[in-house]
Amino acid sequence: MAFEIDEQRFSNTMEEQASIGGTDNGGLHRLALSDADKDVRDWFLDAMEAEGLDVRIDEMGNMFGRRSGTDPTAAPVLLGSHLDSQPYGGIYDGALGVVAALELVRSLNDEEIETTRPIEIVNWTNEEGSRFQPAMQGSGVWAGELDLETEYAKTDDTGTTVEEELERIGYKGPEPAEPPEEYDSSLELHIEQGPKLDDTGKDVGVVSGIVGLSWGAVTFEGEAEHTGTTPMQGRQDSLVAAADLITAVRRLPSRLGDRTVGSVGHVDVAPNSINIVPETTTVTWGIRDPNDSTVERGREQVIAEAEAAANREGVEFEWEDRARSSSIRFPDRPVQAIRDASNSLGYDAMDVFSGAVHDAAHVAKVCDTAMVFAVSEDGKSHTEDEFTSWEDCYSAANTLANAGLTLAE
Repeated sequence: MAFEIDEQRFSNTMEEQASIGGTDNGGLHRLALSDADKDVRDWFLDAMEAEGLDVRIDEMGNMFGRRSGTDPTAAPVLLGSHLDSQPYGGIYDGALGVVAALELVRSLNDEEIETTRPIEIVNWTNEEGSRFQPAMQGSGVWAGELDLETEYAKTDDTGTTVEEELERIGYKGPEPAEPPEEYDSSLELHIEQGPKLDDTGKDVGVVSGIVGLSWGAVTFEGEAEHTGTTPMQGRQDSLVAAADLITAVRRLPSRLGDRTVGSVGHVDVAPNSINIVPETTTVTWGIRDPNDSTVERGREQVIAEAEAAANREGVEFEWEDRARSSSIRFPDRPVQAIRDASNSLGYDAMDVFSGAVHDAAHVAKVCDTAMVFAVSEDGKSHTEDEFTSWEDCYSAANTLANAGLTLAE
């Protein structure tokens, strides 16, 4: 018989976390290491301690809570996601996975169910990468993919460092940001952030892998001049070169592959005045595809397009790689545990490949890893319009719980 978590408490807990950093439009503004992030961390810490978990916080602010197993030598099963949000994002992204893991522990305690392996739940620091780059920062350091001191020195738009903010909010923990022992497996629940489950009427997504990505920035250097007196033919306008690159990145995926996506998501312009020709413009871009060689071809073509745009406008350009993540194919054992769990619960599931990158991509370097997806209505995410019904949230959370129990037993 399938195990089920407490449905009413689960939705109540989701609403509790959503009130911390909640927006007037029903969304969430809870940037990494902000005051709102501190508040939700405090809430999560209290919840873990209330369940008698062995809590530890590492030097990157990653939060862990362990429920003991009957075999003290058995490698633990790790479940969780992240509590930080995008600017004015949705209440489900990431937080659903943390709450589902917490509710699994609560329900196991209610039923006095013991597992052979310990179950550990986690909140990863700065998954979103919206305030500090790169994304998946906490899990990246923990998995050995990113260097601790390098990430400590990363700054937000005000020049404040990650280390300073960890210390300010009281979450620069004493534990090393690394696995303290071998882990058996890890599962992460997340909303799909895409339309496939919704379009096909499925209940749950069984994630078989994650796309690879390349992120970078291009800075164009022109010359600041008066917009009213400088002849058009003599201008060196960095923003025009940037605009050419933006449209080129928009058109690039159609030349690379059916599953390739690309965009420019951020632009900085200086002096940013209506009366001055823009001297410096920086754009950040991203290319994603399940095939790593396609991602690399995309990166090379973005560089070529940046050089061509700079030459056309007579400006200089500089290139910076911001992040690179290889595509991931999850191993059969945890994927099958998720598939079996959805079947035992009577949910209509389908295999999907994630177009968004998650902490699971880093954790997969440490142990067998897989993911569960919940339905995203109309595929919307990273917006206050993001929506997943409580029924769909509950279906995905139950799937996670049963798959986690299978691995822990």
